[in-house]
Amino acid sequence: MQKWYQELFSNYSKKYESESFVHGTSGEVDFIEMEINQNKETKILDIGCGTGRHAIELAKRGYNVTGVDLSENMLNRARKNASEAGVEIDFISADARNLSFQDEFDLVIMICEGAFPLMETDEMNFQILENAARALKTPGKLIFTTLNGLYPLFHSVKDFINSNSTTQLNSENKFNLMTFRDECQLDIKDDDGKVMTLECNERYYVPSEITWLLKSLNFSKIDIYGCELGNFSRENTLDTEDYEMLVIATI
Repeated sequence: MQKWYQELFSNYSKKYESESFVHGTSGEVDFIEMEINQNKETKILDIGCGTGRHAIELAKRGYNVTGVDLSENMLNRARKNASEAGVEIDFISADARNLSFQDEFDLVIMICEGAFPLMETDEMNFQILENAARALKTPGKLIFTTLNGLYPLFHSVKDFINSNSTTQLNSENKFNLMTFRDECQLDIKDDDGKVMTLECNERYYVPSEITWLLKSLNFSKIDIYGCELGNFSRENTLDTEDYEMLVIATI
């Protein structure tokens, strides 16, 4: 039986690209470039690459990028987008919990919750971080975004999702204070106009958890900021108004 995230992304690539939250790519890649000092020798792995928006923008700027994703539907769209953009990217169908890369990349990115933290257990989410760490050379850098556990303590996740999506309708949200998981019903139209009703379960993390998880994987420097669409910055202090957090870790 497919998990909710597998079913969601089985036929959603076109609708995904119409969502408002995917339209900050250029500014986000500007920040990624600054973090690697615009070094074109940087070898980059994009975990949960989706339709390839960050990977393609990086490749257009001259970087060597590999993209991995669990959804073949999203990858097919990514390959089409890359071809139309005139760039070559190795897009690989793979489960982020089971990657074979070791000491191969200078930078790993995981942007917009393409993999972490969608998994159904904390252990599975940790496996993704483990594989990201294992894929990095030393020194190496991990840049990712994740759901900010401080946000649902003060705000409605349902209202945030419904006000920021053109294709998704969240209902029956239940945020569990013991597990920091939001359970909800998601009604969404796929690329053929068929309505899918999914029972979703996403993990929200607080900064201290992320710091501890990354330190256990031997990351030596960990910085966490507020995540602003299209405007990643070390000037954005994380607070309860940020739906996502931006994490930058060095190994």
